[in-house]
Amino acid sequence: MKIGLCFPYTQDDIDRSRMLEWFRRVDDGPFSTLSCGERMVGPSVDMMATLAAAAAVTTRVHIAPTLYVLPMHPAIKVAKHAATLDLIAGGRTTIVVGTGGRPQDYQCMEKPREGRYSRMDAQVAEIRRIWAGELPFEGAEPIGPKPVQKGGPKILAGSMGPKSIARASKWADGVYSWSGNGVAAEMKQQYQWVSESWEKAGRTTAPKRVGGFWYSLAPNADEKLKAYVYKYIKVMGEAPAKAMSQMVDRSTPDKVQESLEAYAALGYEECWLNTATSDYAEIDGLIRVMQKLGWA
Repeated sequence: MKIGLCFPYTQDDIDRSRMLEWFRRVDDGPFSTLSCGERMVGPSVDMMATLAAAAAVTTRVHIAPTLYVLPMHPAIKVAKHAATLDLIAGGRTTIVVGTGGRPQDYQCMEKPREGRYSRMDAQVAEIRRIWAGELPFEGAEPIGPKPVQKGGPKILAGSMGPKSIARASKWADGVYSWSGNGVAAEMKQQYQWVSESWEKAGRTTAPKRVGGFWYSLAPNADEKLKAYVYKYIKVMGEAPAKAMSQMVDRSTPDKVQESLEAYAALGYEECWLNTATSDYAEIDGLIRVMQKLGWA
């Protein structure tokens, strides 16, 4: 199974030198993908600016927005963003889209959350039309640039539940599945939902399957992982933040390896992990786990 890393985009200690060093270490390492998430509120860096920088200074690793909160944006703007990213990366891009779970982000973007699911379905279709060279409206000029990849980058759905996966089966090239603590049973259930939905939708091409979870292998890893998850979930309420932060325990090499082996056994092609800190020890520790597994 291939392993990707999410840039620690929510950390408040990110500066130019740390950002560039992260890009270099991931590109030089045994990783398949460098991803970055999207947040409006909080200290997070901008997803597309960050990934454009990463695409420009890397030569090997795949670049993946994880994820565009698509209903917060005009579809044409996302089509242009993603095509430009594909151009900078030389065709090394995959994009993930979803509806997100943060009302404050929608409020910042002055977009309603109501109708977000059907809006996203229509937006994906519009993005693909733009990439194919169709005009956005009668009398308009075509929207460029053209993606390097024929037909544009693969579009994965950031979906976890049966309803969202069923919707995605009509338009997605695959699914980015998630279990915050890397729980095999959760990932097995999502894997089954994807298989069932693809079959029911009559899809003849197998979906790309990517998993993910939070981890830390930095000094004082358990403490830092719990603090990170608490802060990340806090916007959704005190109770869920406390519950999730107390549950996460992917903070030792053995625990991280346990989840990676489980994902691989289920049939996931890749796993894109999210670190709790920007410490370079997160990268080095994960490489050692991959070496132990024979994946590096």
